[in-house]
Amino acid sequence: MVSVPLFASSLDGYQPAIAERLAEVAASGRWILGPEVDAFEREFAAYLGVRHCVGVANGTDALTIALRALGVRPDDEVVLPSFTFYATAEATVNAGATPVFCDVDPETFCVTRETVEAALTPRTRAIVPVDLFGNVAPMDELRDIGLPLLEDAAQAAGARLSGRRAGALGDAATFSFFPSKNLGALGDGGAITTDDDEVAAAARRLRFHGSEDKVVHSEVGYNSRLDALQAAILRLLLPELDGWNEARRQAAHAYEEHGLGGLDLALPRPTEGAEHVFHLYVARHERADDTIAALQREGVSARAYYRTPVHRQPAMRAFASGDLPGTDLAARTTLALPMGTELAEDAIAEVVAACETALAGVA
Repeated sequence: MVSVPLFASSLDGYQPAIAERLAEVAASGRWILGPEVDAFEREFAAYLGVRHCVGVANGTDALTIALRALGVRPDDEVVLPSFTFYATAEATVNAGATPVFCDVDPETFCVTRETVEAALTPRTRAIVPVDLFGNVAPMDELRDIGLPLLEDAAQAAGARLSGRRAGALGDAATFSFFPSKNLGALGDGGAITTDDDEVAAAARRLRFHGSEDKVVHSEVGYNSRLDALQAAILRLLLPELDGWNEARRQAAHAYEEHGLGGLDLALPRPTEGAEHVFHLYVARHERADDTIAALQREGVSARAYYRTPVHRQPAMRAFASGDLPGTDLAARTTLALPMGTELAEDAIAEVVAACETALAGVA
């Protein structure tokens, strides 16, 4: 029986306020876009320090729409990591472009300038760095390449790089508000953020059937709008985000204080200058699957992430990639341990003790 869950977070204490907000929106009769969505877009943009936020139906749509708003067209190439959730590549294909997979640094799980440059061709139109597991990609280094940067910040709401928020580091960025995210809704939701007026206008048009007024449709778009119920919940929870992220950082620090760093595990390493928000606490071990099984026997939930990287997925076989040794290493060795806003000190001690037992058994 698992005594320490992988996701140690809960909204139980917010249920009365959530019920009140949902009732208010239900009574308002404004359920599609409207004042709640407008207010969330303003508030989230202000939180990030950007000019625009465009709410959409989910994080995958956010990526697809943002790529098109940035000018990506059919036959263009988009460079992105293979070690990420499948949606990053799926959205690229849905936008009509060709994904070109680049490698990652297996210590940070993020792309580097060198891995991106190795994948560039004359057809490259954009780069999609992913802020994976709550870390932040080295966006400042990537900007020097001179191509549009679409930051996939789905797993890094509230993180920072050199003092600036994830979501404010590229030409545009995308977020997912899937319930397990650091800032999650009660269902699907997503957003595109940018300082570029033209990109924001294009994204608003594309999310609404390619129309600005529901009369003239200037391009083929999507039916992809953040609904008012989810926006209301996100408005309620946004002020809690920094506190939740600090709790995650404290849990990560407590893991090391309880001795996790002294075991045979490669622990998460932030990008230089990044303030990690530990959406997931992902370590590495050469016998990761055996270790996960041993931890489960000790009552601790653990999980592998992205064992099959995107470039090896059946749907992506048509898109060739070169040698990606960092990706293969990361994919083979990931080991996610419990993390969340309510991970207690005694649970952390239990996880570390279980890791010591598990690792001794697989040595």
